[in-house]
Amino acid sequence: MDRVNRFSLINPAKSPIFYGYIILIVGSLGIYFSIPGQTIGVSIFTDPVKDALGLSRNQFSNAYMIGTVLSSLCIGRAGIWFDRYGARYTAFFAALTLAVALLLSSWSLTMSNLVKHAFDIDSWMVPFTVMTLLFFLIRFSGQGVLTMASRNMIMIWFDKNRGKVNAFSGIAISFGFSSSPLWVNFLIEEYRWDGAWRILALALLVFSILILQFYKNRPEEHGLLPDGADAPDNTQTEVKEVRKQYTLQQAKATRAFWMYGLMLAFNSFFITGLTFHVVSIFANEGYPKSEAISIFLPASVVAVTISSIFNYLSDYLSLKLYLYLMLFGGIMASLGLLLLSSPVGIYFLIAGIGILGGFFAVLNAIAWPRFYGRDHLGSITGKIMGLIVFASALAPSVFSLCFSTFDSYGLLGYLALAFLLFLVVGSIKADNPQ
Repeated sequence: MDRVNRFSLINPAKSPIFYGYIILIVGSLGIYFSIPGQTIGVSIFTDPVKDALGLSRNQFSNAYMIGTVLSSLCIGRAGIWFDRYGARYTAFFAALTLAVALLLSSWSLTMSNLVKHAFDIDSWMVPFTVMTLLFFLIRFSGQGVLTMASRNMIMIWFDKNRGKVNAFSGIAISFGFSSSPLWVNFLIEEYRWDGAWRILALALLVFSILILQFYKNRPEEHGLLPDGADAPDNTQTEVKEVRKQYTLQQAKATRAFWMYGLMLAFNSFFITGLTFHVVSIFANEGYPKSEAISIFLPASVVAVTISSIFNYLSDYLSLKLYLYLMLFGGIMASLGLLLLSSPVGIYFLIAGIGILGGFFAVLNAIAWPRFYGRDHLGSITGKIMGLIVFASALAPSVFSLCFSTFDSYGLLGYLALAFLLFLVVGSIKADNPQ
């Protein structure tokens, strides 16, 4: 008990309520604190930072893409760290790394100028390289490791009630993420972009201490069981009989791993690209900036409603139904992009990204422990997170390239529909490996 509670004053075994509910709250906070490393948290900084560093929009997008691609290649290793060291230490060092990365980002202009003067170089490559390295740290620690460790920890503390607790977590996170552009923008306007990053870094330093106190790896380490079960022997026997504990290699040999993973990656690609270029996408069809930004609130309402209902029902329904409903949402969103010149296209786009976001919140949390067990959850979700982050890395540049080449975003709609048709066919036999 002393080893698993090292550096912490909190003992889950002495908690007056099942400690899993504390895990649910702090784990959801952990995902919320990853916002500075998420696209929605980075995109607000795009214009002031690129202008300060003297980078074009394409150069800034490419720095973001390269840094994110590099981070996606390393997230699988972080999943192995999760399996070896647990959520507590993995999340702690992720939060600490994100805080340091944000602090360094606030000094990116100073660092770029120092390098230029030291080597007598006056080139955009200097700030480009600096931001690429910083984006690698921000995306790896924020969107990747902190999010993965916090979500996995919640799923490990629950089994039969995973859907219900993920419904609560999903609602809190969805509203938190949808409101984040407002308060991030407020920080930038009040304290400039560099001051805003320093404030966020300080908040993460404080939160890393809370992680060390409240995050706990597994209920069994503290004499407890998932869901707060009262009958240890019976429950443990039942779980062992029903659940095969898949390794990463065994999971990759199943069709479900790739079909669900690719669907989640598609969601990340489409939503990231849309979010990053939403003003340009709508302006190309003659809409003002206010119209472009306004789609996210109703889409969030759709996403929260769907994730709440279907998270709760996921304890009783097949996830394959969810996969096809998510595919339907992707098709609607793709058609919305193609038909954006008409009001119908806007409605399709709002409904589509809402459905995508709602089912993403369910499947990305529920599918992996249900399909493959808890013992190697870190390495399995680390691989999936790598796919998701890689897709999000490509999106801004692919969207930008499509527009600069064809003067339209329409081609992306057709490519998305073709990819989704492939997933519709490929998912016919993507059954639960258990």
